[in-house]
Order: sequence, then C-alpha cells, then structure tokens
Amino acid sequence: MTILLLVIAVIVCILLGLIVLIQNPKGGGLASNFSASSQLMGVQKTGDFLEKGTWILAITLMVLSLAINVSVKSGGPAGNSDLQRQIDNASKPSTPATTAPAPTLPGAGSGAAQKPADTTKK
Repeated sequence: MTILLLVIAVIVCILLGLIVLIQNPKGGGLASNFSASSQLMGVQKTGDFLEKGTWILAITLMVLSLAINVSVKSGGPAGNSDLQRQIDNASKPSTPATTAPAPTLPGAGSGAAQKPADTTKK
C-alpha cells in the first residue's frame, strides 16, 4: 500500500512540475502559442485549465503525503520487532564481563613504602 502511494506521489510531483513549467509568470505560457485565428481553448480557458490543474495536483500531493504518513506510522511493531531484536542482541555483550586483576606497578610489589619523588623545582 505504501509503495503504491509513493509511486502515485512521484507521478503527481512530475505532473505538477510539468504544469508549473508550462505556465508563464506573466500569464502568457501555453496560451500565448495560440494565434488569434485558431484559438482551440481560448486564452482565458487555457489559463484556467492550468491553474485548476495546479491546484488539483497540489491538493492531491498534500493528501497523498498525509496518507503515506498514516500508512507508515500504522505499520505497527510487527515489522520492527525483528530489527529491534537484532539491535538488542548487538548491544548486549556476548560474554559476561570478567574482572581483570589490577595491574601492579614496578617496585610496588616489595611491600616497602616508598617515598614519592620530589617534583618541585628548586
């Protein structure tokens, strides 16, 4: 269902882009290609057709966006349970943590308390 909605949304985007590119910001656009003697749809009707097509495709794209969002959100945890289980397994350590013995410092094993070196400058 989601893939179908995505394909329709891409088609609507392409059509919307084509209709916007056909239009001329000064009102000429496709309507300016018709000569005065052979007006197939008329200057005003062409502008109305392109404007209505733009509005219809824009509203369709918004509705499709909402429908895609709802269909993806309602997918539920069933699709994500395998992925979540893999994430949980990967985040857990595979072997129990063992405590390593504390490292011994050289000279500390004799048991005699040694005086720390004087580091002050004289």
